[in-house]
Amino acid sequence: MSDVLTPAAFAADALAAEVVARASRAYTEEHAARVQKAVGFIAASSKAAERFNLVQRALEVAIVLLEIDVDEAAVVAALLALSIPEKDRDYDLWTGAFGGEVIGLVRGLARAGKIETLSERANDAAATELLRKMLLAMADDVRVILIKLAERTVYLRAITKADDAVRRAAAVTTRDLFAPLANRLGVFQIKWELEDLSFRFLEPALYKQIAGYLDGKRGEREAYIASVLAELKADMAKLGINGQVAGRPKHIWSIHRKMQTKNIPFEKLYDVRAVRVLVDSVPDCYAVLGYIHDRWQPIAGEFDDYIAQPKANHYQSLHTAVIGPEGKTLEVQIRTHAMHLASEHGVAAHWRYKENTKEGGRNKSSADKKFESKIAWLRQVLEWNRELVSDSGFSDTVKQGLFNDTVYVFTPQGRVIDLPAGATPVDFAYHVHTDLGHRCRGAKIDGHIVPLSTKLKNAQMVDILAAKVGGPSRDWLNPQLGFLSSHRAQSKVRAWFRQEYFEVDKAHGRQALEKELARAGATSLALEKVSLALGHKQLDECCAAIGRNEITPHQIEVVLRGLQAPVSAADAATAPAFAPHSASLASKTSGGVLVLGVNNIQTLVAKCCKPLPTDPIVGFITKNRGVMVHRIDCINITSLTPDQRERLMPAEWGNTGEQPFAADIEVAATDRQGLLRDVSDALTKERINVVGVNTLSRGNLASMRFTVELRRAEDLTRVMRAVGEVAGVESVTRR
Repeated sequence: MSDVLTPAAFAADALAAEVVARASRAYTEEHAARVQKAVGFIAASSKAAERFNLVQRALEVAIVLLEIDVDEAAVVAALLALSIPEKDRDYDLWTGAFGGEVIGLVRGLARAGKIETLSERANDAAATELLRKMLLAMADDVRVILIKLAERTVYLRAITKADDAVRRAAAVTTRDLFAPLANRLGVFQIKWELEDLSFRFLEPALYKQIAGYLDGKRGEREAYIASVLAELKADMAKLGINGQVAGRPKHIWSIHRKMQTKNIPFEKLYDVRAVRVLVDSVPDCYAVLGYIHDRWQPIAGEFDDYIAQPKANHYQSLHTAVIGPEGKTLEVQIRTHAMHLASEHGVAAHWRYKENTKEGGRNKSSADKKFESKIAWLRQVLEWNRELVSDSGFSDTVKQGLFNDTVYVFTPQGRVIDLPAGATPVDFAYHVHTDLGHRCRGAKIDGHIVPLSTKLKNAQMVDILAAKVGGPSRDWLNPQLGFLSSHRAQSKVRAWFRQEYFEVDKAHGRQALEKELARAGATSLALEKVSLALGHKQLDECCAAIGRNEITPHQIEVVLRGLQAPVSAADAATAPAFAPHSASLASKTSGGVLVLGVNNIQTLVAKCCKPLPTDPIVGFITKNRGVMVHRIDCINITSLTPDQRERLMPAEWGNTGEQPFAADIEVAATDRQGLLRDVSDALTKERINVVGVNTLSRGNLASMRFTVELRRAEDLTRVMRAVGEVAGVESVTRR
C-alpha cells in the first residue's frame, strides 16, 4: 500500500482485491456490494495510512471468514472493528452506512475483547473454563465468536517468527481458550490450524519430529493415495454412486494426541494414509461403506458411526480403517456433502448450506439467515451444556443456567466472578469474602459509584467500598429493597445477625418455651425432646429461633399436642423414603416442605405414599420424629380417627432444591426374555437412579415395581412414558 491510501489505490491492493473477489463469488450482488463498501470505507478513513498493520490484519481475517462461509454482515463487522480502534469509531455514521446488525456485531466484539485480554491471566483450568463461558454468555450472536476465532488464526500465523515468549503466551491462550471453543462450535477448519500452530510454538522439537515423519515418506504416501483414489472413483462410477473422493490432510496435533492416547509409535497409526469420500445422501454413505468392507478387510475396533450417533458438536461421518492395497492400513471417512460442509465450517455452515440448495434458493433475506444461524447456535449450546454436565466440576447452578441464569463480572484484579442473574454489588462482596460483604458500604461499577441495589451486567468491573469495621444492614434482608439476590449472601447476613444477638435471643426464647410448656401442662417433657420435634438438635439453637420469632407459639402448641398424643397408624410409616438421606433430611429440616408456612420444623417424607413435589400433602405430628409428610390421599391419612386428625398440620412444598425424592412405579407387561433388561435400559437412558426393584411373574404376565430417585416431579411423567414404550409393557402406574 502507498503512504497515502485512496479508495482506488486501496482496492488495487492484493488482499483487498481478494476480499472483494471472494465476496462477489459468495454473496448476492447486494451483499457483495456491502463488503466492497466496507473495504473502501476503512481505506478512506483519515488515519488509514497510520493503521496499515491493522487494516491488513482485518483483511486477512475477512478472508478466513469467507473461507468458512460466514455471512456478509460478519465480514463487514470484522473489517470495521479490527481496523479502527474503539476511540475513533462513529457508531451513528456506521449505523447509517452499514445497518444496526453490523453495529451489534462490532459492539459484541468489543465486549469479547475484554475477556481475551483477561484470558492471559487465567492461572488454572477452572478460571479458563469460566472465561469460555463468559465469552459465550456475552456474545449473544455466534458470529462474534467466529470472528474472534478467525482473528486468533491470523494472529498465530503472523507471529511464527516472533520471540519465543510471545509465541508461547499466544499458544497457551489459544490452546486453553480458543481451540476448545472452535471444537465445541464444530469449526474444524479453524480448530485444526489453531491446534497445530499452538503445538508448534509449545513443543517445537516434537512438532518437527512428527512433521519429519510425514514428510519423510510423503512421495510414497501420495502415490499410494492417488492409486486408491483412482480405484475408488472407477468403482463408484460402476456402482452408480455420484460422489467425490480425495486424500485427507493429516494434522500434526491430532497425530501427536493419538500417539499419546494409544501409546503407540508413528508407524502403527492406522490413519496416516487416509481418504475421504463425499456422496449425496446418507444411504449412499452406507452403500460405499459396504463396498469398502467387501473390497478390503476391516480392522477390528476401528469403525465409528458418527452419522447414527453424532458427536457432541454435531460432527457426522463414517470412519473405518481397512487393510488396503499392498497390505497397508488405510483410513476412510465417508459423509455427505452437507456433513462435510458442517464439519469444516461448523455453525457457520448451518445458514450457508441451505442458500445453495434448491429449497433455500439464492435470495434468502438477511433476517432469514440470521434466524437460521440462531437456531444452529442454540442447538450447539444445548450440546455444549450436556458436555459440561458430564465432564465439568462446576456447580449445578452454573450447569443449569449457563447463559440465562448467570452474570460474569470482574474484580479490580481481573478475577472472573460468576453470580446469579440479578445479583447486586452486595452479592458480589459476599461472594469474594464474607467479611468484605459485612463491611460493604458502597460500590463502583466501571469506575462510577452506584447504589448497592444496582443489578450487575456481564463484563462489568466491580469495586467494593468497605468500612474498616462494621456489619450488614437489616435492610439487606428486605426483598422489596433489592439489595440481595443470591441465597448464599442472604444466609450469611442472617447468620451474622443470629450470631450477634444469639445470647439475647436464646434467653428470650427459653422463657417463651417454658411459658408454653406450663400453659400446655407439659412441664414434665424434656426441653431437648421438644427442641428435636421443632427441628433443632441443639436446645440453644431452638431457643434462639423462638426468640427470633422463627418459631411461633402456635407451632410450639401444635408440637406439644403431638408429643402428648397416643401413637396411630400414621406413626407406623415413620421411616424416611431414603434411608441414606434421612440424616440430611432431618438436618435440613423439611427438605423443601413448609409446615404452617415455615421450613424449620423437622419433617420426614413417609415411605408409605412417597409424596413428590406438586402432590397435595399434609403433615402428621408423630410422637418422636417430628412431622411426617404424607400425600393427602394416603391410606394412613384417610383412615385416621377424628381424635387423631387433630394432629394433622397444613403443609406445602417450598423450594426443594436438589433434594431427591422417591417414587414407586408399577409395570404390568407380557412376560418375555429380556423384559427386565429393556425396562432397565429405558430408565438408564432417562438418567434415572433405580434404588429398588421387585418383580413377579405369573404365567405370561409380569409385574414389576421400581423405586426410583427423582429430582423434579415432572421427571415421573417422562420416566413412565419411556417405560411405557418398551415392547410388551401394557401399563405403567404410580403406586
